[in-house]
Amino acid sequence: MKKLINYINKNKVYFVFLLFVLCMSIFLMCFVRRDSDYFWHIKAGEYMFHNGILRKDIFSWFVSGKYWMSHEWLFEIIIFSISLIFPKIHIMIYSYIFILLLLLIITITNKKNILKNIPFSLLWISLSLILIPFIQGRPHLISFNLLAITIWILYDNFINVNSKKIYFLPVVAVLWSNLHGGSSNLVYLLSFIFIFAGLFNFNFTKIESKRICKKQITKYIVIALLCMICININIHGFKMFIYPYQNMMDKTMLNNISEWAPTNLNNFGHYAYLLFVSFILFVMLFSKSKIKFIDLLLFGFCIVLGFKSIRFWAYTYIIMSFVIFNYITKRKLDKGTISMLGIISILLLIFTISNYKMIDKQLNYKYLDNKIIDIIKDENPKRLYNMYDYGGELVYNDIKVFIDGRADLYTKYNYKDYLNISNLNDDYVKLINKYNFDYFLVSKKYPINTYLKYNDNYDIVYKNKNYVLYKNKETIN
Repeated sequence: MKKLINYINKNKVYFVFLLFVLCMSIFLMCFVRRDSDYFWHIKAGEYMFHNGILRKDIFSWFVSGKYWMSHEWLFEIIIFSISLIFPKIHIMIYSYIFILLLLLIITITNKKNILKNIPFSLLWISLSLILIPFIQGRPHLISFNLLAITIWILYDNFINVNSKKIYFLPVVAVLWSNLHGGSSNLVYLLSFIFIFAGLFNFNFTKIESKRICKKQITKYIVIALLCMICININIHGFKMFIYPYQNMMDKTMLNNISEWAPTNLNNFGHYAYLLFVSFILFVMLFSKSKIKFIDLLLFGFCIVLGFKSIRFWAYTYIIMSFVIFNYITKRKLDKGTISMLGIISILLLIFTISNYKMIDKQLNYKYLDNKIIDIIKDENPKRLYNMYDYGGELVYNDIKVFIDGRADLYTKYNYKDYLNISNLNDDYVKLINKYNFDYFLVSKKYPINTYLKYNDNYDIVYKNKNYVLYKNKETIN
């Protein structure tokens, strides 16, 4: 007991900082939300929990029976399982667990650097606010943790010749390919970045590179190849290996799904990422330390991904969390450091508690109200046309859809047609006739609503301020 007390006394600043991390992760739950994709994720998880893994679609009337790359199957079973234990707050439980784990991985693996300069460490953990858009009941929160573990392991091998942590990386690859296969290729791509950086030995102005030994290079190569093999250990086999690249080449999906949108400096909200990247660059350039070539490569990799798609912004924070502390000078602890950390932690908790209504509202957010769901079930459509964002909730309520958030499935069949019909592009009338829809659930914001509204072949069944349900008089008796 005395040893434990002595250990805590010697590390009290670190333990108080961990308390701040705990409170910061709680504070971030103010922004947790339930998006439209959550609904089909949990419905898929429910089905697989009871019936086995899905490989074919069962939720759409149009692509039913078609092959579906269920690359997030394990996540879906996990979140459904959590929902059985915490029916009303399972999204918060899931999000909190993996946000806390992420911040703890960053804090614990950087313990010496964290204590080196508490004010900067406090600032950096606070910059985890960049994760806010991604705090949802979706699999990328698990991917964030797997990415952090991957960078930690790869970096350890780079600076430690006898590192053994790297032998765990193939296990990460297997987990990643089954939890969120769409981003599992990062585990070996990052390995190759470390291999490339370790080949050079130079000192140019502020940038330096030190060649790593053959033993380190060999471990990287062997582990990278093993990871490439291990990614294929999943229910879809080799298809999972090529899946991320197929997605990245699908221009229709990339150009029309908001989370795949590139960083656009014409969008004021995107300047947050630009400022974040500029801050990192400023720290590295004006540090007394030279910039390591591996750090520069990782930073460049983050920028390429971040500007390619806003969904990769969080990757910059995670990867640079294992880089940025190398450029921070040591700072003596002030007498009031522990008190200040405690006060900030308490304020974060107070803010979180006082905003419980906001949290509850976001956890219960829906595009569709219960009334429209009941009406659609009563009408029992056979060939319903629905907006992309409505698909998840319809699936959740056992209503067959034309399309939902699984764009990677629909792009092979009807996604382009959906876009043309929604926006009245090309020969949209021919497309509407092609599918012979009996009902239309459309947003008032889309041109398709105007077409249906002024067409005598369609009657309004129900409408509210956001959407309208029409029925086709020619197909309904």
